[in-house]
Amino acid sequence: MSFSRNLGKLLSWQVNNEFSRYTYSYSSNFTHEAYGGRHTVTLLPGDGVGPELIGHVKEVIRFSGAPIDFETINLDADHGDEDYLSHAMLAIKRNGVALKAPIETKQGSKSKNVELRTKLDLFANIIHIKSIPGIATRHHDIDIHIIRENTEGEYSNLEHESVPGVVENLKIITAEKSTRIAKFAFDYAVKHNRRKVTAIHKANIMKLGDGLFLECCTNMSKLYPAIEFEGMIVDNCSMQMVSKPQQFDVMVMPNLYGNIIGNLGAGLIGGPGIVSGMNLGDQFAIFETGTRNSGRSIQGKNIANPAAMLLASSQMLDHLGLKDHGKLIRESVKKVISEEKIHTPDLGGQATTLQVVQAIVKDIKEKTQQWYTHFNH
Repeated sequence: MSFSRNLGKLLSWQVNNEFSRYTYSYSSNFTHEAYGGRHTVTLLPGDGVGPELIGHVKEVIRFSGAPIDFETINLDADHGDEDYLSHAMLAIKRNGVALKAPIETKQGSKSKNVELRTKLDLFANIIHIKSIPGIATRHHDIDIHIIRENTEGEYSNLEHESVPGVVENLKIITAEKSTRIAKFAFDYAVKHNRRKVTAIHKANIMKLGDGLFLECCTNMSKLYPAIEFEGMIVDNCSMQMVSKPQQFDVMVMPNLYGNIIGNLGAGLIGGPGIVSGMNLGDQFAIFETGTRNSGRSIQGKNIANPAAMLLASSQMLDHLGLKDHGKLIRESVKKVISEEKIHTPDLGGQATTLQVVQAIVKDIKEKTQQWYTHFNH
């Protein structure tokens, strides 16, 4: 009996673990092909601690029994010219899905992270900011889904020097893309049984650009009368996030605000080491850590927190329809963090990266052993 085919029976047999509530999954409109029952995923190890964390992710996925093969593409600060980018784009278009670590941007170079998102039209970035038991934080009971428009705004790469010492940087806001991300946010709220959508903006100052974004969100809200809607100025939002974050549910915002509020949210629940993110379009998807710091300062020290990258991989498995495997990894990560309290230094602990991964693998092995015991008797 194939372990991969029957993992669903194992996990439906087990009592549902409360940690399954902490994350979510979303499937876009395209169908990902599996050949011979296996999925091929583009793997971008990136910079800093990325390669070492990606190595651990591959090992954990192997122990989970997920039918995944990886096509590794070197796209990083040292391999970032157009040929490398084209190679990565081709691989993602061929496979449909990628798992990516942060890629550093050298001074004077275009961001490869931004180019991937814009050229693949990955218009929605989603991160889930949720309190995790066992991690000491100032605030508790946080449960926020942050949805960021991913392809325009300040990240349009349209800037020039008009005269020496004067630079114009164009922020592009369009009705088409603002309406698209607003609809995505409201559909997401309905799909995940959320009660409120908050549009973040600066329309009091940028009356045309952010005014258009707010108008598109407001108009979209009228089609979803069951979902509460509000607009909030971004500076007030920042204050509200650090004083009473529990008031937020689903948040939707332009590109730059999403980057800032997303990082702020990650800090509220324990930092970048525990927050995963996904970038979705109509045809392709890239899964990565929720914040985009490469962690170069701790590279090679065996102290990076592997949780965010592992949770990103579990979301990727959900997206591919391998929900039982995704749940298996997710619950093992949460158990190690919350129950066993094996924490890397970023969470106030002394465990190494390897020790955390070994504890997660141990828990996965125990679950799979239960499966073998149950189905062989």
